[in-house]
Amino acid sequence: MIRGVIERINGSLVIAQFEAEPKIGDLVEVGNLGLMGEIVRLSGERAAIQCYEVTSGIKPGEPVLDTGRPLAAELGPGLMGTILDGVERSELKLWEIAGPFITRGVRIAPLDREKKWYFEPKVEVGAKVVGGDIIGVVQETEYFQHRILVPPGMEGKVTEIYEGEFTVEEPVGKLKTPEGEEELKMMQVWPVRVPRPYKERLPLVSPLLTGQRVIDTFFPVAKGGAAAIPGGFGTGKTVMLQQISKWADADIIVLIGCGERGNEMADVVTHFPELTDPRTGRKLIERTVIVANVSNMPISAREASIYLGVTLAEYYRDQGYDVAVMADSTSRWAEALRDLSGRLEEIPAERGFPAYLADRIAGIYERAGRVVTLGSERRIGSVTIIGAVSPPGGDFSEPVTTHTLRFIGTFWALDTELAFRRHFPAINWLRSFSRYIDVASRWWSQYDAAWAAMRARALELLEEASEIEETARIIGEKALPDEQRLILLIAEMIREGFLVQNAFHEVDTYCEAEKQVKLLKAILRFYDSVEPLVRKGIPIERVREMRVITEIMRLKERRGVEAIERVMGLITEQARALAEEYGVI
Repeated sequence: MIRGVIERINGSLVIAQFEAEPKIGDLVEVGNLGLMGEIVRLSGERAAIQCYEVTSGIKPGEPVLDTGRPLAAELGPGLMGTILDGVERSELKLWEIAGPFITRGVRIAPLDREKKWYFEPKVEVGAKVVGGDIIGVVQETEYFQHRILVPPGMEGKVTEIYEGEFTVEEPVGKLKTPEGEEELKMMQVWPVRVPRPYKERLPLVSPLLTGQRVIDTFFPVAKGGAAAIPGGFGTGKTVMLQQISKWADADIIVLIGCGERGNEMADVVTHFPELTDPRTGRKLIERTVIVANVSNMPISAREASIYLGVTLAEYYRDQGYDVAVMADSTSRWAEALRDLSGRLEEIPAERGFPAYLADRIAGIYERAGRVVTLGSERRIGSVTIIGAVSPPGGDFSEPVTTHTLRFIGTFWALDTELAFRRHFPAINWLRSFSRYIDVASRWWSQYDAAWAAMRARALELLEEASEIEETARIIGEKALPDEQRLILLIAEMIREGFLVQNAFHEVDTYCEAEKQVKLLKAILRFYDSVEPLVRKGIPIERVREMRVITEIMRLKERRGVEAIERVMGLITEQARALAEEYGVI
């Protein structure tokens, strides 16, 4: 450990002079209170430190201690279901120790050192193991089985292995390595800014199903891919992330609240543990880790919270699980970078953000992926990263949004106008995109080989309707040809009967894959049935009066696909009856 003394304080930035040269990234204890900080710049023995706690009250001349180790996450049993802050302190434990207001300088271990876990070994004495091999399992929750891994970079022969109850610090076995005998524990420590290693990155093969029609059908994200949700205030970013967290077909959810309002995170922390997991019937929190770093907490800890969440996700990925990371919001994280950059007196780039903003954003999203994990046996895991972006005033041309666009595969553009019209999810179908359509098409073909063609056709109708609406605003809808008015009708049916989804409706909150395909097919079937009739002169007003339209619009609130099959028959019957009525068969 290297000792130093504080020279200058500028908000969360502390300048200190050390007795010897420290290292970039080292954790330090600042002042008499021992505040947590990290070295971010060096000039010989002089260091700039970003402090993760409020610096008010400390003064020049107080001591600084370099611990010699980087900001690292403790990984092991006991994380699942917990609520952590940006530097992996349990907020529930902080509450017990210091009450509702966090006392500065409080140090608590991320993993409970007292609790014992039942360890069941999966290797025998004499077995040769390498980094990433599973040496045993712990049933952490009724749903989640925690696989205990050999730490990366360690290999050798198992000389002892135990079964029974142990704390995370107690050895569960011993390993003979070329460097000597090492103890095997249930806990690992890993630097949060360093991606965890893997054997091989694999191509993406399936979408991350969320049960949200506008996402799964129109703008899917691949399992192991990256997506962004930009949107202004009130467009539904948080509710959308909570919906994805609840319904996504991922094994583990990591929910990061980075710089969000305290009341929003309080709502998440209060209600999220009460949600029922549709996959297991138990509480969703049993397979969720929440990292909560709200806006009234020190800004520097926001910057660390994203890295912490992604590191936790990579740890579960290494166990062979599919993990979904929800980061809300990366804009607040970028603002923390801007704040620190300004205090370091770096030359600002666009809108005051540092010139390395794009590199930092890329570094986060590049940690998503589907990989072959370390270990002797082939094991595949994935990390999907979904980041919310909060552009000021809903301006998508601001730096965080534009840089994020370069490194993601799916873009869900939330629209303020749609939100004001109570169209939720408020994803603008004209501004959003997905680069995973080929992956999704192969997967969706199991339900309908024409899925890609149906999706493309629906988007074409919506785009054409948007152009027609521009004309209708000038001359009025009734002045349009009936063929164009029919397109407006079909676009309305797609919007209201397919894209709009009620997150609080008992049935409509989640839509199965088969139902999504058949529902879109029913709407397009209606168009194909009535379009020839309109071309032959049947008035559009008469088409609007068809009773089957109401049935189609209600299909999303019906369970299963039987009702859709019945409505398919009604479309054919009522279209034929209308043709007979006007004698245009």
